[in-house]
Parts: sequence; structure tokens; C-alpha cells
Amino acid sequence: MVQKMYSVLSQNGLLKIGELAEQADVAVGTVRYYETLMLLEPAYRGENGYRYYAPDAVKRLKFIRKAQSLQFSLSEIQQVLGIREQGKAACPIVQDLLNQKISFLEKQIYRMKTLKAELEAYREHWAERPLDDPHSQELCSLIEQVADNHLAT
Repeated sequence: MVQKMYSVLSQNGLLKIGELAEQADVAVGTVRYYETLMLLEPAYRGENGYRYYAPDAVKRLKFIRKAQSLQFSLSEIQQVLGIREQGKAACPIVQDLLNQKISFLEKQIYRMKTLKAELEAYREHWAERPLDDPHSQELCSLIEQVADNHLAT
């Protein structure tokens, strides 16, 4: 009887977790993890604990992976999916999140360029300095100089 029910579920297009994972090109553990985060829900859970998923779960998993490839966090993906499940358009929040990411990257790039320029200035300033006396108490006067007296770039 139980075997018949599983065969009926498969015939109805429901996928076992392994089939879903294979079709979406993710690990079974990933599917389980996404389920714990409520990013994905099985359509049915058998008496033996087997999870069965609707065919659209493949599309949902692929969406999650694509969003991650754009550096969306799982929390952000939850927001997007939640809005969509409320029957609202998800693209406006995606655009807002994307703008936030771009702004964050621009700030990071600025900080990294500033740091690079500072490091280049140190390199230039230190190129002509004599080596430290190995018997000195200082570990490295170059770094100690930075801590005591930050070079202006």
C-alpha cells in the first residue's frame, strides 16, 4: 500500500529530494538547509519522512542559486520570495537591494583605492630606509612608525 502511494506521488510529478537536487544541480543537504530556512517547502511528506516536492521547486532552487550568484544573501532571497508569495511584484525590492549592493561596492572600492595609495606611499617612503639593527628592541621600525605616526598620503 505504502509503495503504491509513493509510485502515485511520482506519477503525479512530485519529486523526491534526491531527484529535485539532481535536477536543480544542488546537493541534497542544500535542499534540506533551504527547507530549514523556509526558502523551500515540500509539497508532501510521507509517513516514512520522505519529502516530495512539486516540479516548480526546481525553478525555485535555480532562482535561489542565480540570486546567490549576484551576491544576494539567503536572508535577502527570503525577503524577495516572501514578497512574491504575498502576490506582490518582487522586482522593485530586487532593484533596491541591487542599488544597495552597488553603493556598498563603490564605498569598498574607494576604501581599497585609498588603502592601496597609502601602502604605495609607505613602500616608496621605506625603500631608502636602512635596515633595523637586529639587536634593537623594535620588532620592525617600519610598522612601529605607522602605529606612532601615520603617514599622510
